[in-house]
Amino acid sequence: MSEEQAHANLAVPAFRTEKVPKTQTQNGHGTVWRFGGADKAAKASTVTLRGVIYMLFDNCSKDVKKTILPLGHGDPSVYPCFRTCIEAEDAVVNVLRSGKSNSYCPGAGILPARRAVADYLNRDLPNKLTPDDIFLTAGCNQGIELVFESLARPNANILLPRPGFPHYDARAVYSGLEIRKFDLLPDREWEIDLEGVEAVADENTVAIVVINPNNPCGNVYSHDHLHKVAETARKLGIMVITDEVYDQTIFGDNPFVPMAKFASIVPVLTLGGISKGWVVPGWKIGWIALNDPEGVFESTKVVQSIKQSLDITPDPSTIIQAALPEILEKVDKNFFAKKNKILKHNVDLVCDRLKDIPCVVCPKKPESCTYLLTKLELSLLDGIKDDIDFCVKLAREENLVFLPGEALGVKNWMRITIGVEAHMLEDALERLKGFCTRHTKKTDTETESPSSVENE
Repeated sequence: MSEEQAHANLAVPAFRTEKVPKTQTQNGHGTVWRFGGADKAAKASTVTLRGVIYMLFDNCSKDVKKTILPLGHGDPSVYPCFRTCIEAEDAVVNVLRSGKSNSYCPGAGILPARRAVADYLNRDLPNKLTPDDIFLTAGCNQGIELVFESLARPNANILLPRPGFPHYDARAVYSGLEIRKFDLLPDREWEIDLEGVEAVADENTVAIVVINPNNPCGNVYSHDHLHKVAETARKLGIMVITDEVYDQTIFGDNPFVPMAKFASIVPVLTLGGISKGWVVPGWKIGWIALNDPEGVFESTKVVQSIKQSLDITPDPSTIIQAALPEILEKVDKNFFAKKNKILKHNVDLVCDRLKDIPCVVCPKKPESCTYLLTKLELSLLDGIKDDIDFCVKLAREENLVFLPGEALGVKNWMRITIGVEAHMLEDALERLKGFCTRHTKKTDTETESPSSVENE
């Protein structure tokens, strides 16, 4: 299979909607059709990654005579070096062949799977979870959707990080939650600006979202910093929603600390799954865990609202649910070590090559996740307006797709996917270097013609 065939499902939109109907009346009759598409998702869809990525792919050209390098979005599962472990595959195959998991399942998920998730999370927690604290979802994204729908009420607002993961923005817009942003500070290793959090919160704020390990910044928050986050949330009277889907994708020195360690200070709702750690996003299995020893989620009816939302949403595959206990319990830790070693090598490779590209700077080498966030020094370039312009022209000239920072909420930054094969990064950095060289501002000496120098 060629590289282009391998990425065809990622690089091309699954559907198009450009067709415009010729008429809205029935043929041969004057009756007007009384139905039409709703626009509820129109605004939410404008802040998703897919729209930006598809736009950049549309700017790539066959005339460039170079293979398209899709480094704007992350799905390591399509590359052989990131194939999931045999234990996970065997777990699914065994359940499938047993013929015992072809049925519907309870809205919260089957009991063995919920118990396995509780056991998996309890390894590091002082306040132990039970299966009743766990709700299974069709991936972490569905968890976001369920939680936001459960929290949405008139005038409610939610605090989201900048830079952040755009699906949070999209679902907040769709659910009618007002978005208020707080900054992550690059000069403090992407820590949360807690003073900024207090400044934007008010009596209608319901929650703060913490992504740890962090996508897109690649940092891992310390115990002390998370303790301060918990204290701040308690002071404001809001819950903490923590996205920990990258908990098994860490290759730096800072250890992962689950936010639920501070559940005695503030109620913590944890979102997680196996998509990133086990590199199986297509299996669509995740969870919501309610870390709440004081019973606040019950008294505020958050639990009731989540259960009601689960009753009207699709369930994750019963087959994957049934395989989940074996996946979580029998995984070989060498699998995580191998995967993370590859990611660390890729980070080192990119950071080393960026030393020769002054206009693209990485302020902090990532220690987790599958991305590297860079700052664009546009003052060194000629004819580049902003990060969108940079990425569009890069796609047109080099068939190279990176994600502009504006899609993540930060202007004149750019995200590079490192969850690919190393040779792709080597090719990408050569193309990036050539592009930046062509667009670098010329000095007065460089722009002088030879004849003018001779005449001086």
